[in-house]
Amino acid sequence: MDKTNPDQPNGNGETNGTERRRRNPNPYRQNRPAQEGEKKAHAPEEPAREGGNGNNSRGRNRNRNRRPNDTTNPQSNQNRDNTPKQDGNKKPGNRRTAGRGNSRGGRRKQIPTNVPPEMRAALIENDEVQDARMNPWQQLDPTLKGKLRFTPLGGLGEIGGNIAVLESEESAIIIDVGMSFPDETMHGVDILVPDFSYLHVVKDKIKGIVITHGHEDHIGAMAYLFKELKFPIYGTPLVLAMIENKFNEHGLSADTKYFNYIIKRRQYTLGDFKVEWMHMTHSIVDSNSLAIETPIGTIIHTADFKIDHTPIDGYTADLHRFAHYGAKGVLCLFSDSTNSHNQGFTKSEAVVGKTFDNLFELAQGRVIMSTFSSNVHRIYQAMERGVKHGRKIAVIGRSMERNIEVTRKLGFVDIEDKHFIEAHEVGKYKDEEILVITTGSQGETMAALSRMATDEHRHIKLKPTDTVIISASAIPGNEASVSKLMNLLMKAGVTVRYKEFSDIHVSGHAGQEEQKLILRLVQPKFFLPVHGEYNHIAAHAKTAVTCGVDERNILLMSDGDQIEITPKYIKKVKTIKVGKTYIDNQNNKPIQHDVVDDRQKLATDGIVNVVLQVSKQTGKVLGKPIVTSHGLVPDKEDKKFATEVEQLIEQYLLNSQLEKSGNPKVVEDDLRGIVRKHVVRTRKRYPIILPTVFFV
Repeated sequence: MDKTNPDQPNGNGETNGTERRRRNPNPYRQNRPAQEGEKKAHAPEEPAREGGNGNNSRGRNRNRNRRPNDTTNPQSNQNRDNTPKQDGNKKPGNRRTAGRGNSRGGRRKQIPTNVPPEMRAALIENDEVQDARMNPWQQLDPTLKGKLRFTPLGGLGEIGGNIAVLESEESAIIIDVGMSFPDETMHGVDILVPDFSYLHVVKDKIKGIVITHGHEDHIGAMAYLFKELKFPIYGTPLVLAMIENKFNEHGLSADTKYFNYIIKRRQYTLGDFKVEWMHMTHSIVDSNSLAIETPIGTIIHTADFKIDHTPIDGYTADLHRFAHYGAKGVLCLFSDSTNSHNQGFTKSEAVVGKTFDNLFELAQGRVIMSTFSSNVHRIYQAMERGVKHGRKIAVIGRSMERNIEVTRKLGFVDIEDKHFIEAHEVGKYKDEEILVITTGSQGETMAALSRMATDEHRHIKLKPTDTVIISASAIPGNEASVSKLMNLLMKAGVTVRYKEFSDIHVSGHAGQEEQKLILRLVQPKFFLPVHGEYNHIAAHAKTAVTCGVDERNILLMSDGDQIEITPKYIKKVKTIKVGKTYIDNQNNKPIQHDVVDDRQKLATDGIVNVVLQVSKQTGKVLGKPIVTSHGLVPDKEDKKFATEVEQLIEQYLLNSQLEKSGNPKVVEDDLRGIVRKHVVRTRKRYPIILPTVFFV
């Protein structure tokens, strides 16, 4: 290495701090305050965030002879067993604490003067090197003009439905376009897709859609977006092949012309942004994180991730690139928060294979394995065990068949054709020679496993000798459906392998220690936790504080919050309209919100129908009103309730002159209000009331 060149990198990818500091004692701290014994002073730097004290080195130097008060900051007390005890009255959240990650990383109390000059110089130099290493974001130019805006349209405050917009003043990109699942109140709704209203507002700025990976909660709404707006799509070949299947299903085959196949570790220019895909491990093949260079600094977006050191395909997370960008200085990190409450590390996908070994050994008859259709590594491990035990493989379920077909075609799954059979061929083989890979691990009513459990599947009829492996955990909100499925399988007499085997399923999301690893590799100035409910992002924020991010440089977002990012601050500037569109998968068409609201009201409060005929000449009711109700009173009380409503109608007629109004709509509105008041008063319910009046 040429030590005369202050900018030449050393073996760790860092610049030669020693030679550089001979020209400038601290290149990250221009015009720094005087050292101990000097009289020079400086005004504080502009705050790092509105209302804050600033994330600046000069504020830190004013306190360099003071120790953080660990006793006032519980987070700085974590993992202190092997660290020197410190004292003092420094408040938590100060620049020293925030800049170093915690109080243990702060500067020494003072540089000793009773040591040889060479030793003192080395102490000072090492202190400066440590400061530069722990705060690489200080290399960012705070004088750069411009701002970014980040707007999550889905994926915050919920699990799934991930979509966000990143904007500069001239350009914008969309990050993922995912769907989510309905809750139990959304009757007849199969999936939810984001409201794309904001994309219409900024459509002239949008340069493209960048896709991180192929999970439904990241690509499931692509076809619905393309029915409204069309933009270039950037993703790996596998992701785009999965999107192509969706486009074909929706009659959008021609829109594959918008596809752009990316190469990892290569930058792609989209307007003001330069985007690089970095390989990441997750519960789906070919997942990626994003490094986005913007006019004011680098943004890192982890997308969904975990750090698996023994992945099934052998491709570990590209941590080198995270470290590369971290050393250069990262303005803001967006990171997956789904498992923020889980301490430690998420287990490797490889441990599931060992569990499969045991389960296949125990199985006497057919093995039926159900998991997420996108979890190719899980499916591949089950297939390997099936082949090893001489079993033929039958893949059942449209999404499962489609994903396996694509991944085999692209070379991600290496199982020969001779090992596969069609579902209708299962009966030709002995039970111990069959492995069925199927959908339905979430208890979906129309999925293959549920139809098997209810004896409605055409080709698979469950037997007591069958072993059913459910290699998945219930998505939040699906617990009741999974429990119902389990009950049906038990009633069918099969052997069910589920949670009693601890490693039958592992998560695809990072635990706290993996989140810490990314935070320490990137060491960003600002941090925005994403992907998850509010409690998840709040827990992730606490983890970030323990890893050196100033709590004033962290914001907790909800869908629709628009965050402004500059080199000096982050802040929420406004809230934009967001929401969900209800989709019926039977016809791939949206369901209007008022329809779903009516369904829910029918389910909870019932309906009352009132039909009567009124004479135009006399204004009198002809015959008796017809009153029927559903979901409001028991059958044995129908007559009593009908009599109550008839009496209300008679009272109304005594006080009204129907022959003068002659307008059925007026009479219907009056009757609706009268009946509603009666039902609320007597039964505390709010049914749908449908009066129909005929003037004859």
